[in-house]
This record gives sequence, C-alpha cells and structure tokens, in this order.
Amino acid sequence: MPLVALKIDVDTYRGTREGVPRLADLLQRLGVPATFLFSLGPDHTGRAIKRVLRRGFLGKVKRTSVLEHYGLKTLLYGVLLPGPHIGRRCAAQLQDIARRGFEVGVHAWDHVRWQDRVARASEPWTRRELTLARDQFMEIFGRAPLVHGAAGWRTNRYVAALQRELGFRYASDTRGTGPFVPLLDHDAVAVPQLPTTLPTLDELIGRADLRGVDPVEHLLAVTAAAPARDHVFTLHAELEGGAYLPSFERLLRAWQQRGTRLTDLATYAGQLDFTSLARCSIVAGTVEGRSGTLALQSQWKK
Repeated sequence: MPLVALKIDVDTYRGTREGVPRLADLLQRLGVPATFLFSLGPDHTGRAIKRVLRRGFLGKVKRTSVLEHYGLKTLLYGVLLPGPHIGRRCAAQLQDIARRGFEVGVHAWDHVRWQDRVARASEPWTRRELTLARDQFMEIFGRAPLVHGAAGWRTNRYVAALQRELGFRYASDTRGTGPFVPLLDHDAVAVPQLPTTLPTLDELIGRADLRGVDPVEHLLAVTAAAPARDHVFTLHAELEGGAYLPSFERLLRAWQQRGTRLTDLATYAGQLDFTSLARCSIVAGTVEGRSGTLALQSQWKK
C-alpha cells in the first residue's frame, strides 16, 4: 500500500503559536501522524522583502495572499519590529507537540537568513546555523534532533556532511522523486534524503497551466496515478494551519478514504534500507509555482 509522509515546515512565530496547534488538533482528530520541523531562532520574516526582485516572487504574492496568511506584524519582524525568538518564547508549545506523539525536528535557526544566504555560504557559516538550531532543539526537548528539513529547500555543498557530523539520521532538504543518498566529494557518507515529491498547495493555487483544476483534486490524481509509489508531502503551519486548513482536511480525509497510508518521516525512514538507496547528486533547479532556485535530486544513479 503506497504511503504519503507528511512534513510540516514551521517558518514563523505566528505559525508556531497559531498554525501548529490547529494542525496538531486536526491530525489527532483524524489519527494521522506527521513530522513538525521548527524554526528555532529569531523570526526575521520582514527581511524577505528583498525577494521582490526575484523572478516569480511577485506572482506568488498575488496568487497566495501573503499578507493574509502571515499577517502585517509578521511581515515587519526584523525590519520595523524586533524578531521574536521562537525557541525561547514558544518552548512550551513545541514540547506539547512532542508530548502529543508527533515527530519533531529542525527546520532552521533563522528561516529567512538560511533561505536567502545558504546557497552561497561558507562552511563556517553553515556550521554555525545548523549548530545553533541543533543546540536550541536540545535545550527545548532534552535530546538531539534526528531529522532536518532545510528552509525553502535550499542547501549548499557543506550541508549534507555537517548533518551527519551533528547527529542527524535523515533529512528532507530537497525536491525529487524518491529516497536517495547524496553523492559527496571524496566518497564521504551523507545522511539519506527523503525529498518532497508532491507539489505544495500554495504552488498549485492559481496556476494557469492547471486550467482551474482544484489543487486538492490535482494532488489526489497525482497520488492515485500508476504505478503506485510513496510520496512526501510538505505543508506549512502558516498556510495549512491557517486559511488552507479546510482544504488540507479535505485532502487528508480523501486520502484516508482511498486507503492511502498517512505517516511521518520517521516511520517512512524506518521502513527503508539505507544501504540500498540510489546515490544521487543534489543540483540547483526550479519548481513550477515556487520562486527561486531550490535543491533538487539529480537523475538517479545506481
């Protein structure tokens, strides 16, 4: 039976305080596991304003109502308002998600800084960002994180090796077609990647090429297509935990009715034989409906 592993990226202070509990309540009500990946440092969402110059960003703003989903206050954090420290101010909320039985992991230290700088960053810069996030996670949960999912699906040549050094067991930093082990220089060993294989709801909304097809119906069609295979679906606390919550619930219920097994990244990783996974490079590329350059799984290599 094919499965869909659910990965929830939590980018902001508002998403942590409001979207996360809404999603946890829904998932518990339906008996669905999921992985929550938290941003653990300061919320500097307002500094993302520089992205207006990036190709495709303004189109996304128009399609997905950024102000509605994130709120004016969030869009001023790090610019006109100090960015609240998510890990320190929301520790109790994060601990509650783990107590409720959900897998928790690391998304970022400073989400905007990682997304905007990591592609060109040095090894010391990358090490510092990952270490800050790992240490904050350990302070909150009393244990080391096992899973990392890079903010904005953006990485660099140092991330995979540092993940292994810092104790992560698996990661979901990329977009791709299936689980793989990244190819590193000098045959270094990296933690396995469980890439996001499905488009996100915000990537589907308002796309002209879908000719008005409902995003939920599109996702259901993709996951029902032959041959049946496993998927990773990424959602965001700020979106599916907000205005998209009814659509997300409809998607979950439809998957359940069709017999799709819904699970978290830990369960998905636990059923894989990491030694037999394909070894692939991580390359830069684009994804329809999302602005900027992302980390993509290269063509599969045996």
